[in-house]
Amino acid sequence: MTGRIPARALRLAAAGFGAAAMLAMSAGAASASETLYSNQPAAKPKPGNVVSQAFEATSTSEFGGEVELAGGPHIAQSVQVGMSSWACETGSWTGPSECVTAKGAKFEWPLTVNIYNVGPANTIGSLIKSVTQTVKIPYRPSQNNKKCTGESAGAWWDMYSKECFHGKFAKVSIKLGKVSLPAQVIVTVAYNTSDYGAVPQRPQPCNSTTAGCPYDSLNVAVAEPATETATPTVGSDPAPADAYLSSTWGGAYCDGGLAGTGSLRPDLGCWLGYQPLIAIKGM
Repeated sequence: MTGRIPARALRLAAAGFGAAAMLAMSAGAASASETLYSNQPAAKPKPGNVVSQAFEATSTSEFGGEVELAGGPHIAQSVQVGMSSWACETGSWTGPSECVTAKGAKFEWPLTVNIYNVGPANTIGSLIKSVTQTVKIPYRPSQNNKKCTGESAGAWWDMYSKECFHGKFAKVSIKLGKVSLPAQVIVTVAYNTSDYGAVPQRPQPCNSTTAGCPYDSLNVAVAEPATETATPTVGSDPAPADAYLSSTWGGAYCDGGLAGTGSLRPDLGCWLGYQPLIAIKGM
């Protein structure tokens, strides 16, 4: 399982098996590293994994949310995005070959961060900035056949939380340069998978391996209700029940695709507590 399935509580890829079985310019001088918005989890202890929005599994090419920067308009310099990697270096947690990953192994893949103005009634306004950057993303660790058994078979063991996870949480940072942002913006993440995105990648050599292509097992991390990520620690969520989504599958949307599929649009009403995990830094 690498992504959401239709129904709000089930459409998101579960983080692990602890809660549920598996089947988100100020006027004065400021520091250049000032955090302008963040709903990212605390740096320590970093979670083993979090719930997430899949791309390949839900026919998705772009996903994001609306944010409000602390203190009004700012100059932004970078966007940090939370990701959930379910990719094994070799094999697969679903079998038949075991999931095996060398310690610290990573793959590289280009991610695009888009920042839009907010249009009337929270629609998508004009594009402010689009940046594509190749980032290093960790493979999930090898499966632990002693600690993770039964319904968590194939998962890896997180020694800090004492839990089994199929995916691994990671933060990646995209440099923006210096871009002026209004107080409220829409921030989205886009990338290609084998069958979706601006440039679908199939066929590639990895499509014929048991591990598959690592970007097909890459998800955007989201906040989760009743956790520290549910409410931003810096800034706020102006539309906490809404997201912005481009998917060719109607089931990915709150309305079942009635308002259209295949292009980025507001997805209204069923995302409360499940906003994408991002942090915006600047001055």
